[in-house]
Amino acid sequence: MSPTPDATDAWMRRIRPHADASVRLVCFPHAGGSATYYHPLAHSLARIPGAEVLAVQYPGRQDRRREPFVDSVPLLADHVTAALNPLADRPLVLFGHSMGATLAYEVAHRLRARRPESEPRWLLVSGRRAPSRFREGTVHLRTDAQLVEELRRVGGTDPAFLDDPELLDTILPVIRNDYRAIESYRWTPAPPLTCPVTVLVGAQDPQTTLDEAAAWREHTSGPFALRDFPGGHFYLDVHRQGVADALSQALERVARPMETLGGNGR
Repeated sequence: MSPTPDATDAWMRRIRPHADASVRLVCFPHAGGSATYYHPLAHSLARIPGAEVLAVQYPGRQDRRREPFVDSVPLLADHVTAALNPLADRPLVLFGHSMGATLAYEVAHRLRARRPESEPRWLLVSGRRAPSRFREGTVHLRTDAQLVEELRRVGGTDPAFLDDPELLDTILPVIRNDYRAIESYRWTPAPPLTCPVTVLVGAQDPQTTLDEAAAWREHTSGPFALRDFPGGHFYLDVHRQGVADALSQALERVARPMETLGGNGR
């Protein structure tokens, strides 16, 4: 069944719209995150002619707060792929941080399965080990107090939220759901992507070692690059311009003629 425009609008937020985009950047938030997280990053991007920037809005938060959560990465990927399908008439570049990295990877495979020519032109992932590298996760099973302690440890959440009981009541169910989704995820072996993959990671990230980040190389037959930044899991909040530079370089390459991607151009 083809997705309706309403379905696409429900899942996608156009942070930097472009009526006649030549390339679309789609950003996938982390566990507990929302589309608005990417507003500062979008504004830090170099002005790439013809580039449109979108972010995925998961249900159960912000303007979708009354919708039921989705606690499965594969099911989320199915929904996002259906919503993206009408937008795949232009080259896509996918970027995801943490849980969003795994979700972007799954969406890339689903887009390719629908139409090989719809495989994203570039996949950029941040703060997440390769799908083939498994760690047991139990954060979603912890008490509220233990979950707050974990959020303080990894950063990325405004301390004002963590110190306010009323605000905590609104965000903890979202975060617990998303941790359940990513901690229950199991990679299904699949042929590697053919698009370039760029991995960004904090050198002191407790959730992703450099070896685990480098293992993303196994998931593409195309060009691969790994860049580490000083900092932990939310290094990108401090090094936003460095992340924006990596995204801008990918968008520029995709916006050029196909031969600029070497033997991988499509």
